[in-house]
Amino acid sequence: MLVSIRDCKHSPKDRLWIEKIYGEYLEDLSQLNTGVFPVMIEDVPRNDEIFANWFANDQSHPLVILKGSESVGFALVTRPRIAGSGEKAADHLLSEFFIRRPHRRVGIGRDAATLIFDRFSGEWEIIEYDRNPTAIAFWRGVLSSYTSGHYQERVRNGEIRQRFKTRAAVKAAPGKAS
Repeated sequence: MLVSIRDCKHSPKDRLWIEKIYGEYLEDLSQLNTGVFPVMIEDVPRNDEIFANWFANDQSHPLVILKGSESVGFALVTRPRIAGSGEKAADHLLSEFFIRRPHRRVGIGRDAATLIFDRFSGEWEIIEYDRNPTAIAFWRGVLSSYTSGHYQERVRNGEIRQRFKTRAAVKAAPGKAS
């Protein structure tokens, strides 16, 4: 299975595809009972603002995830503007990550995450809602494998937050893996 990622910031075709399946993503999130996502599903003008920011902001990198030539998911990598209290901001935040249902549990998400981390070297933060045990298990597995267990995890305000350095960042600073 050939998994790849494509930068789609300047691709109207990819943007339209993401906009088309964004409802599927929100529908999955609405199952978490946070109260936030059902409102977003119905707020189409807000979706327009969201996508305008994704595709115009120089701090965001929208990506399409491909299996062969078929688009099967998307991701949004951003540069955090504000760090959490008392800590340095990560270089990259995985703000959104979605694989369509028919393509889950076959390694596409894991392979796509690895490609994304390798493409954007540095320190990362990934955040999951504590009401999303599937995402928590997925990211713990991916990060355990990718970092050989060298990542930090905190629980705060109903979120699980993992921080780690990419392989290239660890090689550039030997002995400073986190």
